[in-house]
Amino acid sequence: MSTDSPKPAPVTKQANNPLHGKTLEAIVTELADCYGWDGLGERIPVRCFTFEPSVGSSLKFLRKTPWAREKVEGLYLFMLREMRRSGYKP
Repeated sequence: MSTDSPKPAPVTKQANNPLHGKTLEAIVTELADCYGWDGLGERIPVRCFTFEPSVGSSLKFLRKTPWAREKVEGLYLFMLREMRRSGYKP
């Protein structure tokens, strides 16, 4: 008599997802480095980017505010596409 144990579900690979494995802190830091806090505040007009901006205050706000986090992630993806188009290789 054989007892077949259930196999675990396969792990889905996210090789094509540039957000996979990226922390929110790394994303905010890269955006601030690329655009500066003023540029970031122009692109996503939220107080954490326009009034005494810091990575810490931004993370606190973005973790509580899903719509703002989506905008930040979208801007990050846009930044990566623009870098690829311009031939920038990190």
